[in-house]
Amino acid sequence: MSFQQFDLHPSLVRNTLTLGYVNPTPVQTQAIPAIRAGRDVVATAQTGTGKTAAFLLPVLHQLLEGSRGATRVLVLTPTRELAQQIETVMRGLAAGTGLRSALVIGGAPAMPQERALRAGFEVIVATPGRLLDHLRKQPERFAGLRTLILDEADQMFDMGFLPDLKRIISLLPARRQTLMFSATMPPAIAHLGAAILHNPLTVSVGRQGTAAPNVTQTAYPVAAHLKTALLTQLLEEMETPSVLVFTRTKHGARRLAKAIAASGHRVEELHSNRTPAQRLRTMQGFRAKRFSVLVATNIAARGLDVRHITHVVNFDVPDVPEEYVHRIGRTGRADAEGDSLVLVAPDEERTLARIERQLGKRIARRHLPDFDYNVKPERPARGGKPQRPVPASASSHGHFARGSKYKSSRGQGRR
Repeated sequence: MSFQQFDLHPSLVRNTLTLGYVNPTPVQTQAIPAIRAGRDVVATAQTGTGKTAAFLLPVLHQLLEGSRGATRVLVLTPTRELAQQIETVMRGLAAGTGLRSALVIGGAPAMPQERALRAGFEVIVATPGRLLDHLRKQPERFAGLRTLILDEADQMFDMGFLPDLKRIISLLPARRQTLMFSATMPPAIAHLGAAILHNPLTVSVGRQGTAAPNVTQTAYPVAAHLKTALLTQLLEEMETPSVLVFTRTKHGARRLAKAIAASGHRVEELHSNRTPAQRLRTMQGFRAKRFSVLVATNIAARGLDVRHITHVVNFDVPDVPEEYVHRIGRTGRADAEGDSLVLVAPDEERTLARIERQLGKRIARRHLPDFDYNVKPERPARGGKPQRPVPASASSHGHFARGSKYKSSRGQGRR
């Protein structure tokens, strides 16, 4: 099975091979023919299942067979990081075709976006707030629109964009193709879909709220004050890793990145305190393997598509089970194997139990050999700072040797 089966434009088929897309995923197999035929589609699928190519390939094919010179496709997405990722994929798939795309996102200069809208770039990838700013000035911008795509619709709802979405949709042509892609389908989004989609094909891949089966999940019980020490030792025992670490807060991300850097690892941080330019450089650097560890807040839970991520680490147990699922979906992309580690303090066990109920299974617990779990937190001297607990040195045999596929997460160590 290959992308040739969809009878797509030869340039698109050639570019899928260049980008490393070999076999279509289930969501692509079901969605591409229907979208290419002009049907509305509502699709729910786990993160990392190829949704972006599932909607881009058929709409780009439609553009190549139709007229140019006006904006025909609008992609709405919740975050600028995800918008940048989609536009990057679009450029790769459309290479050599002459199709033009532009980003309309916050945190970037408005004038180039205005010029792209005036010029009628065929594909606009936008976040709702910034797009509304432009539409208030000239609501007729999208008079020639043929296709509206709502990507990660559930996250747009979670972030409070539903009123903005409704305003934008009210300004678009009523006769259009509408595609809605989402990891989950909360009632508010299902209601919106029922209102704006016409006789849609429903595509559902995998059970909602569950993790991909090719991601091995492991929990490491540890006292909160020892989490940083345990993580740095785990990193020492990984061979050629590419690790995405999630923290609850941006301040926690900054502190943890400094600690990881002090242990000798190449690390960067990604959170809302970073400027858009810094965030873009960080994402590009991670994709290019210029550093091996990225410490991020939930900003990267959906807006980061890096195929070589070997591990996702939840340094803090996320409060919402769906957040956990989206986070660990950053590894195990395109049927590759991946590892998910969660460091769980005693007071987080109840939160982890909620996640396990959502997953429908218990996450295996592991203890790292040669790590001293009994180090007590030191009280700060008067006017001073507490000394960080120092664990026992890492063993020389390496529990995460790549050749043995991460032995620590495959059964070594005590339960």
